[in-house]
Amino acid sequence: MPKVHVQTNINGTDMDFLCEARQSLLEVLRDVLGMTGTKEGCNDGNCGACTVILDGRIVDSCCVLGVEAQGRTITTIEGVASPEGLHPLQQAFLEEAALQCGICTPGFIVAAKSLLDREPDADEGRIRHWLAGNLCRCTGYDKIIRAVLSAEDIAAGRGDRSAASTGAGAGAADQRDVYND
Repeated sequence: MPKVHVQTNINGTDMDFLCEARQSLLEVLRDVLGMTGTKEGCNDGNCGACTVILDGRIVDSCCVLGVEAQGRTITTIEGVASPEGLHPLQQAFLEEAALQCGICTPGFIVAAKSLLDREPDADEGRIRHWLAGNLCRCTGYDKIIRAVLSAEDIAAGRGDRSAASTGAGAGAADQRDVYND
């Protein structure tokens, strides 16, 4: 099968790659570019483990073709931290023990980063709504929500309000289109 040449920007770096027209962006990231931080969970857009930011919108990279990255900007979990250290979300996930097996964690962090970039003071309800397309099968959602609230507080330089946050799970996985309203 002939390969397609794609030029894109991933995590602030211009990149070129060759891929088959049928390969998903997830396959390209992991298998062609060696960026294994983005995880494969369900491979059908239901779990959010492979969430990336594509031109400012969160998408399930398993549902996007690699060739669709042509001329676009992508942020993966590898692009969240800076040379100075972990992003506040990554630090908060560690401090709040908001991870266990780690398959869902990159997708949650990337999706939460997208929200906090848009709404730095999102409340718990908005966070739960935004993360509804990401599933965790290990830790439950309360620690994840607390971690996002804690990251907001770290970024804003205020005290931690995450300890007061608990409640129902993040929600259904079929609301990806709602996220970017």
